[in-house]
Amino acid sequence: MQKGVFFEYKCCIMYQPFDQLPDSSRIWLYASTRRFSAADQEVIQKEMQDFCAGWATHGKEMPSSFEILHNQLLVLAVDESQLGASGCSIDSSVRALQALEQMLDLDLVNQGKVTFKNEEGVLRVVSSLGLKSKISLGEITPDLDVMQPSLQIKADLKSLWQPLRKSWLSNYFPN
Repeated sequence: MQKGVFFEYKCCIMYQPFDQLPDSSRIWLYASTRRFSAADQEVIQKEMQDFCAGWATHGKEMPSSFEILHNQLLVLAVDESQLGASGCSIDSSVRALQALEQMLDLDLVNQGKVTFKNEEGVLRVVSSLGLKSKISLGEITPDLDVMQPSLQIKADLKSLWQPLRKSWLSNYFPN
């Protein structure tokens, strides 16, 4: 009985609700090329909660969490205030996401994508290859917002979206 009580306590400490992690928590952003269905979200919730409950670096578990945004983005977070994520622990998170990709036929870990959001909040994730062509054909317009994929900490999520006109992509549009 003691072992079960310890395990429950241990899981609750390592996996934490996203809103309870400090704003200084390190984050990784993953955009899916398609929206998550309700069934996808159930699988993601279970698999990621299980992963976060045991996510470890150098054999020590880390307080971590995840969040699904816009039914298409996955944010993975870890509180590094006590212990930083190592290369091996980051690799294990990528393997967990690759397993999700296989299970749900998703494209998450491919980083060669750019994510846009229109005024209605609908996301479009496109390959960065041929981006200039999509812009010249009018498929991507300057009235969209673009996701900033290089955000590093949870507090940065407040500025997840940037108007395309003010982003690095503005160079592809005439003044």
